[in-house]
Amino acid sequence: MADGGSDRLDAVRHLVTDVLAVIDSDLSLYDVEISGNAGSAMLRILVDGTAGVDLDTLTDATRALEAAFEEDADLRTRYALEVSSPGLERPLRTPEHFAAAVGTTVSMKTFAPLDGNRRFDGTLTEADSDGCVVETDGTKHRLAYDAIAKARTTFEWTRGDKPGTSKNRKGRQKQKAARS
Repeated sequence: MADGGSDRLDAVRHLVTDVLAVIDSDLSLYDVEISGNAGSAMLRILVDGTAGVDLDTLTDATRALEAAFEEDADLRTRYALEVSSPGLERPLRTPEHFAAAVGTTVSMKTFAPLDGNRRFDGTLTEADSDGCVVETDGTKHRLAYDAIAKARTTFEWTRGDKPGTSKNRKGRQKQKAARS
């Protein structure tokens, strides 16, 4: 990111937070990401609510944010705007993200090996301002945030959750039998 990138992200965060408060007091900014280069820049805004967000809310947020960016001369730029939910498997980038994910299953990759590994899949057991602890196979690993290249929560499917599982097949078989 070019010089001033941090200032630009801060300005975007501030504007998005203000716009979301007007749309719905339950909405909050989860993350902002600017990627790409001039002419093909992507501005990705992840929003969340205590009960999640639905498609109508995301549509309202997108329209309001598009209008707000057009009105702000300092933030007006050529970009593709994407507004979405962080989803079930959420990216973890800030200490606040990690703290909110304590107790959940996570997948992390470090820049350099730690204890002979770069990938850590397990339960996030602690998070503070400097780093976190992930437990894998009964072993706890302390990871500093600046050592983590990528981290996200992981959703564990249970039987019957996935489309096409036996639970769903049995339902289709019953429907088929009822039609016969």
